[in-house]
Amino acid sequence: MAKIARALARAGEWLRAVDPLAAASSAVALVILGNQPFYPLYVWWLVGDDGYASFLTFLSTPFFAAVPLLARRHSLASRALLPVVGAANTVFCAKVFGAASGVELFLAPCALIGAMSFHKSELRWAVATAALPIAAFFTLHGEYGAPLRAFSSMEYAAFRRMNAFSVACLFVFILYKFGRARWDAAK
Repeated sequence: MAKIARALARAGEWLRAVDPLAAASSAVALVILGNQPFYPLYVWWLVGDDGYASFLTFLSTPFFAAVPLLARRHSLASRALLPVVGAANTVFCAKVFGAASGVELFLAPCALIGAMSFHKSELRWAVATAALPIAAFFTLHGEYGAPLRAFSSMEYAAFRRMNAFSVACLFVFILYKFGRARWDAAK
């Protein structure tokens, strides 16, 4: 446990040394990374056996990990990467599980991250990265075809509840981290 605490402390020190908005993006990416290993367990426990389809969500892990790694060297790229990777992962998961799973709800926090990740002088980036998840929803909703694993109506209801709860928690965390970053920057 002490090793984990030291690693988290080092990560916190490292993130404090970058642009506050890049640090907020990195923190969100780290929370997503921390939850990814548990996602198949959540699905299995709350929804039922998915035939290991939820393990496909690990394909996005390196891209989420790139967000904090880029933060020190290229703040703008780091901040732009998170909503783009989040939207791409959400679209991929919608194909894997089907739109009925409610996974497309994650496009909303992706749009929020896009809107909040940029400075005033980077308005074009904010508009583009916030619009991407919205455009993905309106373009792709209902166009995914058959999911890799279909679920019963009761399982889909459980899936939607799980995803809605996760999106709500993520929304709160995003608002806290980016609100705090903007507050600290204004001091």
